[in-house]
Amino acid sequence: MIKAIALLGEYAPTFPPHISTDAAIQHAWNLLNVEVAVDWVSTEDISPTLFEQYSGIWVAPGSPYKSMELTLSAIRYARENKIPCFGTCGGFQHMVIEYARNVLGFKDAQHAEYDPYASSLFISQLACSLAGREMQLNFAPDSQVAAIYGSLSAQERYYCNFGVNPDCIDELKQGPLNVSGADAEGEIRVIEHPDHPFFIGTLFVPQARSTPERPHPLVTAFLEAVVRS
Repeated sequence: MIKAIALLGEYAPTFPPHISTDAAIQHAWNLLNVEVAVDWVSTEDISPTLFEQYSGIWVAPGSPYKSMELTLSAIRYARENKIPCFGTCGGFQHMVIEYARNVLGFKDAQHAEYDPYASSLFISQLACSLAGREMQLNFAPDSQVAAIYGSLSAQERYYCNFGVNPDCIDELKQGPLNVSGADAEGEIRVIEHPDHPFFIGTLFVPQARSTPERPHPLVTAFLEAVVRS
């Protein structure tokens, strides 16, 4: 049986991160020599039957999404039912919001892109945009992401203007979710759930650095998790 992945987001054929998402999946597919069905699903079309069709979700860049609430519900279901879930850029940001609301108990946790004046902003506008920048990352030893890279550091590309609110870092670290990657200034750039086959979010866009000759290890690991599920 062919496994299927839902790419959650508002697909735009000229948006570079969406183009690179499709390409990176193909690169990993060729490396693994597996066949995986892939569909873009608008967030407003997320239905209760989503996981009857798909064995994994990739919450893609390109927020704000048409339905933040349906996106968060899909992330929550994947987290609670150990379904592979990968979030990059905007996807990372929504994984943080879902976790803050449903695990840490901050029911009003919000994203500045949707409500910049909310009282509990877990995702805020970055003081300096990272769009188009490449930066060095450091990974926590013994983390899943370090094992996937086979390294404690990497250089990655960003497309984002929002990130974890520095005022909420202490709260974010209270639960089981691990902060497994940070930039040179110590800002949170990677999160992962330790009790999950694949629940990883990256503020950077790993698919942007994938090539046919060198498929990105995170994308490859995500596909492997889907195939095993």
